[in-house]
Amino acid sequence: MSKDVVHLTIGQLSERSGVATSALRYYESKGLIASDRTGGNQRRYPRPTLRRVAFIRSAQRVGLTLEEVEEALATLPEGRTPTKADWARLSRGWRPRIDAQIERLERLRDRLDSCIGCGCLSLRRCSLSNPDDVMAPYGPGAVYLEPGS
Repeated sequence: MSKDVVHLTIGQLSERSGVATSALRYYESKGLIASDRTGGNQRRYPRPTLRRVAFIRSAQRVGLTLEEVEEALATLPEGRTPTKADWARLSRGWRPRIDAQIERLERLRDRLDSCIGCGCLSLRRCSLSNPDDVMAPYGPGAVYLEPGS
C-alpha cells in the first residue's frame, strides 16, 4: 500500500488491524469508529482509525466492555484518535478495576486445586446435588472467589 493513501477500505483496515470486517462494522454502528462514504456508498476510513481500533482492542484485552470503551472515547474532543497521554489518563481510571480483576484471578489460581469455584470443594458434594450447601445463602456462583471472601 502506498504511503499516499489517506483512507483505507474496510478490507484494508481489517487486514492492518487484525480485526474482522464484521467487528469493524459493529464498532462503527456503536459510534466507536467512523467512516466516510464514497459515491457508491463504500466505507473509507481515515488512516488514524488504525490507532483508534488498536485502542479499542487494547482496552478489551484488559477486560473493559465496549460500553466502557465508548465512554472513554467520548471524553476525547470531536472523536479524535487517542494519544499516548489519553491512554495514560484513561488507564489510570481503570487501574482499580484491573487490580480487582487480578486479585480475583490470583484467588482462583491459589484455590484452584481445592475448590471448583462454587464453594463446596467437591464435585461429589456440589450444590447441584447437595441440598445442605452451607454457602447457598451467600448467593450463586464462585462465592469463595469473590472479593471479601
